[in-house]
Amino acid sequence: MSSGSSARTKQAGAPGKDGLVRFSLEEIKARRARGETRIKPDAPERESDDEDFWTRATVRMPSGKTSVHLRLDTDVLDWFKAQGSGHLTRMNAVLRSYVDAKNQLKAKD
Repeated sequence: MSSGSSARTKQAGAPGKDGLVRFSLEEIKARRARGETRIKPDAPERESDDEDFWTRATVRMPSGKTSVHLRLDTDVLDWFKAQGSGHLTRMNAVLRSYVDAKNQLKAKD
């Protein structure tokens, strides 16, 4: 007979109900030290934010996504694909940056 609960416990790094995998900062540092992350060893480290950053930070929830058929120049698509997996997400981020920049200019006028 075994002792203990029969309830299943969540493994560290196992996806939650939302499909996301969460790690504490300590877990991330340990995984990085063991070479278990996709972070390149020569990746630059960002300097810490000023003290007011988290006071000024706002939560911005992304709006819903819309599926579209899009014709792109072959070299543009090839470039994004060459950056690794997640090329569609990166393309969306570039477009989001463009829209945000245009909206900021518009707001200043």
